[in-house]
Amino acid sequence: MDKDEVIKGGEFLIKETKAENVFIPEEFDEEQKMIGDMCLDFVDKEILPNIDRIETLEEGYTASLLKKAGELGLLGITVPENLGGFGKNFVTGMLATEKLGGSYSFAVSLSAHTGIGTLPILYYGTESQKEKYIPKLASGEWAASYCLTEPSAGSDANSGKTKAVLSDDGTHYLITGQKMWITNAGFAEIFTVFAKIGDDKNLTAFIIEKGFGGITINAEEKKMGIKGSSTCQVFFNNTKVPVENLLGEREGGFKIALNILNVGRVKLAGAAIGASKKVIDESIQYANEREQFGRPISKYGAIRHKLAEQAIKTYACNAAIYRCSQNIDDAISALVLDGMEKEKATLEGIRQFAAEAAILKVHGSEVLDYVVDEGVQIFGGMGYSAEAPMERAYRDARINRIFEGTNEINRMLIVDTLLKKAMKGELDLMGPAQAIAKELTSVPSFGAQPTDEFEKAHEQIKNFKKAALMVAGSAAQKLMMELAKEQEVLMNISDMIIELYVAESVLLRVEKLTKGNNSVEISEQIDIMNVYLYDAADKLNKFGKDALNSFAEGDELKMMLMGLKRFTKQSPFNVKEARRRIAAHLIEEEKYCY
Repeated sequence: MDKDEVIKGGEFLIKETKAENVFIPEEFDEEQKMIGDMCLDFVDKEILPNIDRIETLEEGYTASLLKKAGELGLLGITVPENLGGFGKNFVTGMLATEKLGGSYSFAVSLSAHTGIGTLPILYYGTESQKEKYIPKLASGEWAASYCLTEPSAGSDANSGKTKAVLSDDGTHYLITGQKMWITNAGFAEIFTVFAKIGDDKNLTAFIIEKGFGGITINAEEKKMGIKGSSTCQVFFNNTKVPVENLLGEREGGFKIALNILNVGRVKLAGAAIGASKKVIDESIQYANEREQFGRPISKYGAIRHKLAEQAIKTYACNAAIYRCSQNIDDAISALVLDGMEKEKATLEGIRQFAAEAAILKVHGSEVLDYVVDEGVQIFGGMGYSAEAPMERAYRDARINRIFEGTNEINRMLIVDTLLKKAMKGELDLMGPAQAIAKELTSVPSFGAQPTDEFEKAHEQIKNFKKAALMVAGSAAQKLMMELAKEQEVLMNISDMIIELYVAESVLLRVEKLTKGNNSVEISEQIDIMNVYLYDAADKLNKFGKDALNSFAEGDELKMMLMGLKRFTKQSPFNVKEARRRIAAHLIEEEKYCY
């Protein structure tokens, strides 16, 4: 792709993306497929047969599994080769995350280690810090955790009270404070800890080794789900930390926390989709085996609807995940070509797509919640039994809407990020929004309508973007500084943006697949696309109406509601038959096969 074609974060809202410029999962090369197969093999051989040992937190067991994963290279997929990793790109790292996502609570332990445990040091560490810690983290010799959350500082992380006091001789800091909900705390050797130095307003990050002393680990928390993931409170009492273990810049900790959370949000979506695919496999297999009234329940329309809908949501989210992952890789490559150091370029590339990261975190976690809920329903009474796999999957899924910033926080972050980009001149939102406002007062065009299936779909996506820009632009103009307080409106706008982003992603995936695989039958993928767009139109209409009715009135409201109806209209489409065709293929293959 030419440098000029590299899309910037947030531009999906105002620009049309070409199918040839997105990456789709069907394009993985042989090496990537091999890495994906290696991850699945590890899950099948090492995790699933031993899930009860993991769930009971058998002492030392999860740490030993992380070491095995490290020996295979699974902890260092994107770590540079000179630091003990494979040095692969973001897309390949995402593939590994997805394939390991079906390992229940072990996926949480591994993701915390490779993500928030390792990346702050990799991206912000000095050369000596990276050389000291990263190889041991990539090999699994040391396990890592990330200490940000405190009893009084959850979503408002910068309000943390943990303190760091510089010693009189200036050689070390004494850190005192309490952290909670710390993943991997029970066996971690390395802690990335956020504290305030003296009277600083902002956090600073530190690398703390367990051997430094002054660290007390509380008993394991008893949780609803992810029971096999170690979660403890950690207390630091005058923990002596060498000054050379300050990570990044003084008062730069909050920036580190935000940027690492961006990575975590995208990766969480990947892991959620990996888990969704596993649950769909189990749902299909059970539906084929379970008989009622003399027939497998997979023969019944109600069950087929559930199986198809599980697959549709998963397929669409998967398209969005790899679209964004490739966008991040392209941005990183462009920055490196401009002379930026690889680690800084990686951080900046991910930062540019903070809005998309939040979109994927929300959508991926809610897709998984839908899939496991319907999985329980398909299993019926057995779905509620701890003897069957759905009970564990159902409980484990719930945390994802809280992890990495709650979905409510992320919804507001989507709009906030895009508006800030517009205010900085990085994204022209007002120009397109004003053009749409003029369009509302003009006579609608009744010219020839597109007849090609993909042209019609692109026209629909253009209208979805107009709907979102119309509502967002009007809200910003009407409410101005009060918009930040109108959280319900912000979440309505965010939901419109989420739906149009995923809808466009599934369109681009299927369109590219159509052009590149003329010999392959993909009629069901076209069905998936059409069903998703059909449902998205109604969702955008509902979210838009809820927002407009909250702040507009009179003739202005009537005009915008008419515009919203125009922008979200859709042609008649038999979704029942489309879902039946999708389900029939799933049932025949006895697995998620898209």
